Amino acid sequence: MTFRVARHTNNLEAIKAFYITILGFQELGSFINHEEYDGIFIGQPNDNWHLEFTQSTDIAQHTFDEDDILVFYPTSEIEYDAIVNRIKTHQLTFIKAKNPYWNTNGKMLLDPDGYRVVISNLKVN
Repeated sequence: MTFRVARHTNNLEAIKAFYITILGFQELGSFINHEEYDGIFIGQPNDNWHLEFTQSTDIAQHTFDEDDILVFYPTSEIEYDAIVNRIKTHQLTFIKAKNPYWNTNGKMLLDPDGYRVVISNLKVN
């Protein structure tokens, strides 16, 4: 099964920069003016998941709470450290998670839309 998280945004370029430049994912595809939507697919080649972000003339009205998060599990300490260093280099701020589990097992920050993202320091098989 393939999994996609799709979300509308008001700033596709900022989202693209965050997930590609900061978090280190790749642009897997994109589209322009597909039924009045522009969009981008972001992830890693050959993985069975990806993120889709779209933008149109409709304003995104995000509703979420502090427990709505995306969690990413880097595959190595080297990858984890590289992501954390890019976050610091771009002067983004880590925030405290409501759920204390994520304060111990990762670092949380906000993406350009204000969604919470955790970079976990846990190893997942």
